Amino acid sequence: MADPLTLTTTARGGHAVGIDVRGDLDHATAGELLEAATAVLGTAALRDLHLDCAGLGLCDSSGLAALLVIRRRAGEAGVRLHLDHRGAGLDRLLDLTGTLEHLTGDPAPPPGRIRDAEGIRGA
Repeated sequence: MADPLTLTTTARGGHAVGIDVRGDLDHATAGELLEAATAVLGTAALRDLHLDCAGLGLCDSSGLAALLVIRRRAGEAGVRLHLDHRGAGLDRLLDLTGTLEHLTGDPAPPPGRIRDAEGIRGA
């Protein structure tokens, strides 16, 4: 039986937001995380989005697809995605699919913007 997904969003300082992910991230629940993350990415001046995965159970291919879409949307917004407190199961999935570095690396600056010590800004 799948563990129900619960998401808790919290501010983490001036330019960071965290989403605590608890339960299974699968076909039935991936849309919930995608919706929550997309709403957060619309926040002005956001630089970092932290997904706290300590309570994450199962993550199937739909869950992985949601993480990849969140990473793409975060990159488009100039926001760095952090997958904090990953368990062995998630790390194995990301390693086997070759997505670990992509999901946790720095986003490329959007067109017309540059990255400096302060983050991403207009050129």
